[in-house]
Amino acid sequence: PALERRETPPPPSIVIPFGRDKDFVERGTILGNIEKRCAAPDSRTALVGLGGVGKSQLAIEHAYRMHKQSPETWVFWVHASNAARFEQSFRDIADRVKIAGRRDPQANIFKLVHNWLCDCKQRWLLVLDNVDDARFLLENPATQSKTVSQPLREHLPHCECGSILITTRNKEAALKLVNQRDVVSVDAMDEAQALALFEKKLGAQGDGGDVAQLAVALEYMPLAIVQAAAYISQRAHRYPVAKYLEEFRKSERKRSSLLSYDDGQLHRDWEAKNSIVVTWQISFEYIQQTRPSAADLLSLMSFFDRQGIPEALLQGQDSQRVAQRSQKEPEHDIWESDEEDSASQSSVGDDQFEGDIVALRNFCFVSVDTSSTSFEMHALVQLATRKWLEDNSKLERWKKQFISNLCAAFPTGEYENWVACQALYAHAKAAIGQQPKDESSIAEWATLLYRAAWYAWMKGSVADAEFLATKAMKARKKVLGQEHEETLWSVAMVGLAYKLGGRWDDAEKLFVQ
Repeated sequence: PALERRETPPPPSIVIPFGRDKDFVERGTILGNIEKRCAAPDSRTALVGLGGVGKSQLAIEHAYRMHKQSPETWVFWVHASNAARFEQSFRDIADRVKIAGRRDPQANIFKLVHNWLCDCKQRWLLVLDNVDDARFLLENPATQSKTVSQPLREHLPHCECGSILITTRNKEAALKLVNQRDVVSVDAMDEAQALALFEKKLGAQGDGGDVAQLAVALEYMPLAIVQAAAYISQRAHRYPVAKYLEEFRKSERKRSSLLSYDDGQLHRDWEAKNSIVVTWQISFEYIQQTRPSAADLLSLMSFFDRQGIPEALLQGQDSQRVAQRSQKEPEHDIWESDEEDSASQSSVGDDQFEGDIVALRNFCFVSVDTSSTSFEMHALVQLATRKWLEDNSKLERWKKQFISNLCAAFPTGEYENWVACQALYAHAKAAIGQQPKDESSIAEWATLLYRAAWYAWMKGSVADAEFLATKAMKARKKVLGQEHEETLWSVAMVGLAYKLGGRWDDAEKLFVQ
């Protein structure tokens, strides 16, 4: 073949598929932290956080600032969501810097770029965006490619002139490429940042109080804020912030619909979804494929109140799975004691549960509270999970499991049970909006609400006692009948709630019935 004509190397430039975001909002000290880390020779830094929290936006802003401060620095952007896009990004780099031999069909493009970066005399920054699944970087490619013999991770160079910045939703993926100390957690915005982003996106639209309330409802999530602002802006004066907020609060179905709105953003990769619900559901699918038991745990957790989700009510489900699995397995040793078998099953269950929690924490879907015995989730993540379950015809299954677990744990409302009742009360109230369809589950749901009403009545919470007791009474009348003993107990509880609120006449009418 003819020799390639020697090409003149271009001067350093910034090679990013996105323009600089004029609406970028400062995120406290995080950009300074990124800048400091990336300034160190041969540095690797990973931005890890929930999908839609603004990791790529931070990387874009850092890249532009870095190039502005140091124009002699090369900045490259690599789409790292899968092997095909990773390879194409490396080919784009090779074309941009005019690496000799890049057009040879037998050339190892990864090695060519690796060697060029190692030999480069100028500073460079390599951004690996959306490394949510790092498996393709670790696999041995020899079986699939004649030109590439090493895992792709080995072609990410270590050299004094360069730094690598990674964005990922998955901490496990990050730790395949960086050390723990090189992980930078990216959380949701604070109130001031969220309001500043709304102001940049909406201008003078909307009352300040409405905007502040909407920011709270969206949990200060940047993508959700941009999504809502785009929805409002496209409808101009016919759809003010107050209207969006009103619609958002109407029902779970309406919230899901609004948060599924996808308006193409200029500063997000075409492969990334602009709907925060869909963005998270992609991660749910990944967890479902790689660790189904963790997806099951997430499904169950999505029905609880977002705070103080008790480990004890989650472990039970895990133990049931272990027990079910063990029943299908043959006995290995008929002499093994029941105690040893039970301990072994418990250990397996504990290990699986801990592994599931780690998987969910790696994606920032759950966090551990200060007591280390309960968990927290973003309410929007719970909403997106339930929408995902509904789309996959699994909503009722996990709703029933949630009701069953909570009903089994929630005691009657006597004084001696108040500590236990208080710990579970918020979850019982969360169950109000999760009435199952199955009649046996409805009866269980009614029992849960009845006990919660009992506790509320004992504590003197008139509105809660009346509301919970009425829900329980109506459900029991429907599935158990008017004369069933449990129905009559519910009627009595409604009457007690009426009396507590001073509605004596209404109480008398009930008791007469």
